[in-house]
Amino acid sequence: MAMAAAIVATMPALKHLIRITFTPPFPRKLQKFHSLASLSPNFTQEGPQQQRLEQEQQNQLTNNNNTSRSSSSTSYFPKRGQTLELVCESLAFKGKGVCKVAGTGFVVMCDRALPGERFIGRVTRRKGSYAEVTKVETITPHWDLVDAPCEYAPYCGGCKTQNLSYESQLRAKEQQVRELTIHVGKFSDKVPEFCSIMKPIVPCVIQFHYRNKMEFSFGSKKWLPKELLGEKQVGNEKYALGLHAPGFFDKVLNVDKCLLQSEPANMVLAAIQDCWRDSQFGLTPYDVHSHTGFLKHLMLRTGRNAETGLPELMVNFVTSSYKPELLKPLVEKISAIPEVVSIMNNVNTSVGNTSVGEEEYTLYGKSTITEILRGLTFQISANSFFQTNTHQAEVLYKLIEDCAGLRGDGSQIVLDLFCGTGTIGLTLARRAKHVYGYEVVPQAISDAHRNAKLNRISNATFVQGDLNKIDESFGNNFPKPDIVISDPNRPGMHMKLLKFLIKLKAPRIVYVSCNPATCARDLDYLCHGVKEKNIEGCYKLKSLQPVDMFPHTPHIECICLLELF
Repeated sequence: MAMAAAIVATMPALKHLIRITFTPPFPRKLQKFHSLASLSPNFTQEGPQQQRLEQEQQNQLTNNNNTSRSSSSTSYFPKRGQTLELVCESLAFKGKGVCKVAGTGFVVMCDRALPGERFIGRVTRRKGSYAEVTKVETITPHWDLVDAPCEYAPYCGGCKTQNLSYESQLRAKEQQVRELTIHVGKFSDKVPEFCSIMKPIVPCVIQFHYRNKMEFSFGSKKWLPKELLGEKQVGNEKYALGLHAPGFFDKVLNVDKCLLQSEPANMVLAAIQDCWRDSQFGLTPYDVHSHTGFLKHLMLRTGRNAETGLPELMVNFVTSSYKPELLKPLVEKISAIPEVVSIMNNVNTSVGNTSVGEEEYTLYGKSTITEILRGLTFQISANSFFQTNTHQAEVLYKLIEDCAGLRGDGSQIVLDLFCGTGTIGLTLARRAKHVYGYEVVPQAISDAHRNAKLNRISNATFVQGDLNKIDESFGNNFPKPDIVISDPNRPGMHMKLLKFLIKLKAPRIVYVSCNPATCARDLDYLCHGVKEKNIEGCYKLKSLQPVDMFPHTPHIECICLLELF
């Protein structure tokens, strides 16, 4: 672990490494390497606090690095192009394997290496005291090996752990949350109540076809695996529709079917793949180098009809200009699929890679689809935010509601921070006196208002505002809440917001996190305070519940319940 940790300190691109560890038994000499979670999350805090935490991390990593190096008589660093026999010991951020060079203590990183796998790797890059290798040959496969059902699993970066048993994936995620809570959150696992605080991870019953939204890219350069590089491709054969190849912004892995999206969405994808390259239609993919071409992205969203419960699909073409006549053949073909009820065209004239357009047009059907969640109906537009895994969102929101502990007598105020389109707040509104929601994205606030009206909920107020830029007046336009729900994005909460919450002293906070590293950091502030700023923590962590929202990926959701001292 010492050398693995040193990678984080010396490699800026990996400075915020989040270790994913596994529970199979290790030799005693590897226990220390295996047990320590990696460290610093992505900071959005004020300068001095950020510097303090990063300096603590730097000191610890440097000491560990020196200890590991001192065990070797000479300094070791493999050369570029050198082949090494390696054993993967754990997974790191973005699913890269952490591997140790035998007899040296030196650690290298390898994409697509999994714990327990013994393999031959070739050194491809050197950066400071850190090196990357590419797997050349597997000698012994990893623990809990399963056959990945997706044909693109060896190449696609979307779900790299498909060939790891689901039970092993869950163990890794649960262990990651535990170690981050201890090492970043500074919660001791020696106290008796720690076992009752840390809950077992909630698995996802549906492990494939769970995503209700997928975004594919059109590309002028098709990415090919090494064994096919010799095949000559000319003209439209170079074009691709699929997912960006890992590490390439300008190459696209052509995908005919994705096992994460719904079957109707795969029908649409196959229908478009069948004809969009036909030269008679005059369709060209956008080229990110020359900034020419028409087709940029294909977004597929799946919902459910509120009356029948049957699936309904939205197809959104993102193009560089508005030329509906060019899309007409595709519209005619996919509108024949019964589940397709909406075909949209977002026009994005910028050179960036975003799929949100400056203008939006309805080419077929309606401009929104619906989804049902916790008994409420939500309208989803092309650019709306909505929980990507609807089935598991039901589980997640039920856990949030249980943590909130609303009495149900209509007497309590709920403050919903980072409310998005209002999904969490609206599911709680029926048991609350009033819900006040805050979100920075104007379109999300518009959707929240529309969803409240659609469900005839009148006790919810949604306000557009940046929670990273609040001032002393924040909180003056709503009554003191009994319960705070906070669901920030991956960077977590800004120090200004954390200070506000500590000053507010609401009796209960339910913290919903998609990044266990920043979650652990924020829990440390709320519970233990910040000594350098003379801020005293005022909350006690009562429970921490990991939830697996996205099988076969490293992403983890956590629900944390905090109560005032």
